[in-house]
Amino acid sequence: MNYILFDNYRRNYLLPLTFTRPIAEIRFGILTIKEKWEKYLNSETSYLTEDYLSQKFPIKKEENNILINGSICPTTELVEEINNLQSNQTLIDGNNVIAMRVHKDELNKGCESEHEKSCEVQTKSKYLKLNNVWDIFSLNHLAIQDDFELLTKGRKSAKISNTNTCFGDKIFIEEGAKIECSILNATEGPIYIGKNTTVMEGSKIRGPFALCESSTLKMDAKIYGATTIGPHCKVGGEVGNSVIFGYSNKAHDGYLGNSVLGEWCNLGADTNTSNLKNTYENVRLWSYPDESFVDTGVQFCGLIMGDHSKSGINTMFNTGTVVGVNANIFGCGFHRNFVPSFSWGGPVSGIANFNLNKALKVAEVVFSRRNKDFGKEDKDIFTYIHNLTIKNKRI
Repeated sequence: MNYILFDNYRRNYLLPLTFTRPIAEIRFGILTIKEKWEKYLNSETSYLTEDYLSQKFPIKKEENNILINGSICPTTELVEEINNLQSNQTLIDGNNVIAMRVHKDELNKGCESEHEKSCEVQTKSKYLKLNNVWDIFSLNHLAIQDDFELLTKGRKSAKISNTNTCFGDKIFIEEGAKIECSILNATEGPIYIGKNTTVMEGSKIRGPFALCESSTLKMDAKIYGATTIGPHCKVGGEVGNSVIFGYSNKAHDGYLGNSVLGEWCNLGADTNTSNLKNTYENVRLWSYPDESFVDTGVQFCGLIMGDHSKSGINTMFNTGTVVGVNANIFGCGFHRNFVPSFSWGGPVSGIANFNLNKALKVAEVVFSRRNKDFGKEDKDIFTYIHNLTIKNKRI
């Protein structure tokens, strides 16, 4: 069977993170949603996503295909229901499509139209699902727990140095990890330390927590659950209930709470986020599809930042701030709660357009520092997103 992870209308509620990736490429817990499905299915998957993303994230079609909603996380029960689908059957949960089995001839962009022709099967399974961007951090404790059980079942943790102090029995260390003179408290949730990671002296960690492959916690870092970092990140200062995607850095002091950072982001020294309003009201957050600020229903919400965006030293982000893709934010004072993609500036200098050619050159340099190639597919995605910023900036 050929498995394809599809994007539906929920991707718009997960912007700006889904500007540059399908939903299933979002890291949620320890793994991305795609990685979760591939482990449960014991099979590779491909994507049915937006046209401008399809070159980098292509679809693979075969005679028999199962389309799976990329915003949903797998469980053993859910996988069994999906694999039991017959031709032209759709697994649903109320009005939500979970999965559908289709022939190659029927496979096209119209997932919903194919669903209308098929026979519906109601799921009996419970599962995690990303409906809104704030779900990534607010449900991260559950995702970490599920991934921890999946990744560590039947395996033995590497030994940890006796210079460390550990509490709780759900601490798993992968081979190649270096941890010295730190405190790991897993009494409130599991702690997963990935391959070739470094936890420097004086770090204090409370679970649930995941430090993904080749990431570094710098000296005296203070980490509160439920937090995910990595892979290939450098993080210091104070972080609570946040998810930091791969190749992003917050290497210095400053507070990041109830936040999500995309890939290739960098927070300058002493960047701070507010995650609670002085009135203790629910946080309102910019919604791309609604083109307005919406009630999140959560009291704590800090910063949502798209890929390749950066902040200068001493930057202050207000409660419930959304920063788009490839924005460069700096200057004293609080910044606006919505900063469109490809913006440059701050409260003092004002916001200007980040020139596309300059942005491409910066991205090439950033990639080269990690021995990666910023290729044509990435450049085309950048160009497409840049062309969307005119509308956002008018708003």
